[in-house]
Amino acid sequence: MKKIVLIGACWLLGMHTTVWAQSVNRKKFNQHWQFFLGETAPDAGSQWRNLSLPHDWSIELPFDSTSPTGTGGGALRGGMGWYKKIFTLPAADKDKNIFIDFDGVYRNSEVFINGQSLGVRPNGYISFRYDITPYVKFGNQQNILTVKVDNSQQPNSRWYSGSGIYRNVWLVTTGKAYVANWGTYITTPQVSAQKAIVKVATTISGDNGLCDVVTSIVNQQGKTVASQVQKNVLAANNSITQQFSIAVPILWSLENPYLYNVVTKIVRNGKTSDVYTTPLGIRSFLFDADKGFILNGKPVKIAGVCNHHDLGCLGTAVNYRALERQLQILKGMGINGIRTSHNPPAPELLELCDKMGFVVMDEAFDMWRKSKNKFDYSVDFDGWYKQDLTDQVMRDRNHPSIFMWSIGNEIMEQWAPESEADAVKNIVSSMQQIVKSLDDRPTVTANNEPNAYNRILQSGLTDIIGYNYNHTKWPSDSLYKTWGRKPFIVTESVSALQTRGHYDMPSDSMHIWPKRWDVPLENANPDFTCSAYENCATPWGGTHMQNIQMLLKSKHISGMYVWTGFDYIGEPTPYPWPARSSYFGIVDLAGFPKDAYYLYQSVFTSKAMLHLFPHWNWQPGQTIDMWAYYNQADEVELFINGKSKGIKRKTGDALHVMWRVAFEPGTVKAVSRKNGKVVLTKELKTAGVPAKIELLADRLKINATADDMSFVTVKITDKNGVVVPDAANLVQFNVSGQGTLAGVDNGLQTDLSSFKASSKKAFNGLALAVIQSNGQQGAIVVKASAAGLQDAIITINAQ
Repeated sequence: MKKIVLIGACWLLGMHTTVWAQSVNRKKFNQHWQFFLGETAPDAGSQWRNLSLPHDWSIELPFDSTSPTGTGGGALRGGMGWYKKIFTLPAADKDKNIFIDFDGVYRNSEVFINGQSLGVRPNGYISFRYDITPYVKFGNQQNILTVKVDNSQQPNSRWYSGSGIYRNVWLVTTGKAYVANWGTYITTPQVSAQKAIVKVATTISGDNGLCDVVTSIVNQQGKTVASQVQKNVLAANNSITQQFSIAVPILWSLENPYLYNVVTKIVRNGKTSDVYTTPLGIRSFLFDADKGFILNGKPVKIAGVCNHHDLGCLGTAVNYRALERQLQILKGMGINGIRTSHNPPAPELLELCDKMGFVVMDEAFDMWRKSKNKFDYSVDFDGWYKQDLTDQVMRDRNHPSIFMWSIGNEIMEQWAPESEADAVKNIVSSMQQIVKSLDDRPTVTANNEPNAYNRILQSGLTDIIGYNYNHTKWPSDSLYKTWGRKPFIVTESVSALQTRGHYDMPSDSMHIWPKRWDVPLENANPDFTCSAYENCATPWGGTHMQNIQMLLKSKHISGMYVWTGFDYIGEPTPYPWPARSSYFGIVDLAGFPKDAYYLYQSVFTSKAMLHLFPHWNWQPGQTIDMWAYYNQADEVELFINGKSKGIKRKTGDALHVMWRVAFEPGTVKAVSRKNGKVVLTKELKTAGVPAKIELLADRLKINATADDMSFVTVKITDKNGVVVPDAANLVQFNVSGQGTLAGVDNGLQTDLSSFKASSKKAFNGLALAVIQSNGQQGAIVVKASAAGLQDAIITINAQ
């Protein structure tokens, strides 16, 4: 076990790896399932519905004001569902081990094979494995795998959870000696540009026979850079450690997230019994109480976001491309960190963070013993937290993108009376011991109560101090006085509220909605919108600008994770029904950026940018506040129909410039300059009436696999191609060829039409159609039409 070295007031760590660790004989087991929604599964017949996994049944249901999930849970019902798969196994596998792996089932699952119960898992976010070897049949004999999913006890979540087998399922076949589930642990006690020492701990399972363990480290060109053989290893639950030296390693970084592969072969009598691959990223990092976060010897400010796990109109059914698109959008605004709020994420998310370069806070729990909802995880905490936390750390501990473990978010035990202080400390101690027995990266809790009586922080056991909000308490003097000299990170920040494309003026009039989290909203917008200027936020949070300014001027702050990167289904603060999804995102539910996106881009990216807003469709003579976010320039000049309205420069710690002008139809233009030379020009034109539809696919070529997708943006424009900023036309979609319409969205938090319909109203000129391959090669033709508008057609090729 590699040590955490405490140097001064910092945690110093070496490298960890990415784990998309898996056996070579691990195959997706997602096709040809049957599903039934109801308390009792029927024996057979047409009541069962054929489908493929991953699957979220709640997203298919209508929004319902009477749903026991409440609007916090997205006003979509849970219930009880049954899944069944009939399959055969080749006779040649009779002498092998057969396992079934579930990446996540929400929630209270019980799995049966041929009538035999394999076990239950209450936690809807944890991954788990069952050994089905003793119960399966081979050759022509059929096997029946049945999964009962009980999400009927509501409310059990503060956000939209989804329901069902919403993550991937895998069938794993090995020889009698094999690498145990999550059976590799890779560390580097030494990392430099000249050399890295790599330690590979491998747990072997199987019978009592002997085997050889052959471990190789392979670079991206397929060249083996180190290799080692350990002979005559007893296979029965045995652990071995092998050490390697890599000369001039390519270090994993946010800019160049380079990955090696560690390939472990289990060999018996000259024959391969198992092959297990663990991708490897080599890097060193530390969290320092004075200097913040340092990666590979260089200071890095973590500009992160919190995200819930739903994928908008796709619900919680995990999709690799949808996750990749989200991360690409976030990278585009300069984000380099992800917090998996507030639960273990899908393995695919961590794989992508490894490949794309993100600093991940891997979070375990939203509550401990004290509940936030009547039927939440607090009901199962005492019986399951040790197993669930162990499984999470073992599954995820090799990912180079993970830099810390969060063992709790806004835990109610923060406010425990003094008489319960020891009990709270015991919980923290127990979880700290679990994490440290398995991995040495630092721990943190996300605390929205940072005062000295916080029972969790009082324990002094976690490695990093984490605050949610409370930006006036981030300065180091107050931190050190209260908690001693420890590294500090903002685990959650901002909670600003925005509706894409909506603007409340004047822009310097601040709206704090609601007055308190537990007080009903008063005097808000009757159309259930929030302003996309920096002038609408919650009382416990603040504006994006306030928090960015505090982050940038404080070296000791390792970084912050903004609430949230994307809007998500559920928790529609500040509004009640019919609002059903959040306003917190920097990007809306459909994946369309709000204006705050460009604020972050101006601060956290180096490529020259200029963003001018709002749109230019108003009443003649109306007073309009025009804002600009920009970088790589000294000044910005505004023109209306060719007439200058003045030059503005950011002063002090300002992050934008503004002009208060009178609207006149035509063109408004912003010009940024540096040293007198034009850097960028941006124009906004007054749009006419809606005339046509424009379709823009994020990818015109996709893979002919059953899960690849293209995300098609729908724009409602006037005859000149200018997007109409208030267009709300109902767009009908027709998809033909080798694909289907997987979902539709528009980013409007109060749209109660189905995400699975074949039509969607545009919101503020935009809508989204998600096109999914059916697994066959060929063209997918997407047609969009609306009454009175010119149709649009786009062709996507699956190949």
